[in-house]
Amino acid sequence: MKKIAVFPGSFDPFTIGHEGIVLRALDIFDEIIIAVGANALKKSYYSLETRKTMISKVFRNEPRIKVDHYEGLTVDYCKKHGAKYILRGLRTAADFEFERAIAQVNRALAENIESVFLLTKPEHTPINSTIVRDIIRSGGDASRFVPSAINLKDYRGED
Repeated sequence: MKKIAVFPGSFDPFTIGHEGIVLRALDIFDEIIIAVGANALKKSYYSLETRKTMISKVFRNEPRIKVDHYEGLTVDYCKKHGAKYILRGLRTAADFEFERAIAQVNRALAENIESVFLLTKPEHTPINSTIVRDIIRSGGDASRFVPSAINLKDYRGED
């Protein structure tokens, strides 16, 4: 049976830290679905379609990676797509505490779906979407913090 993992997130925008987690996870999983969460209650800087396009460009030559979006519970999305794993990246101890709580609730909701955590590379620890978004909003050059396949000048935020 194929080992399928879902890597959920808002990815607003997708960073080199996200890219690093996905690339390393390819050694563990047969297929990874990068699932962009669509949250009507949260105002995103980039539209859902723009985020999916950005991520698709990064992995256009990797057939084992799919890009999709979803609403609702991550475990329900996993069940629908036959994924037994939820992939999450950890940068800090605070990330661990937050993700541990979510993983335990997900386990209570769907005991056959396992959360798998990968630590980011040390050099990616300070990088997160909020900081990258703030750089972009302020007119700074955030290109070093996003995958090289993403040219931020090609995209405008909807903010």
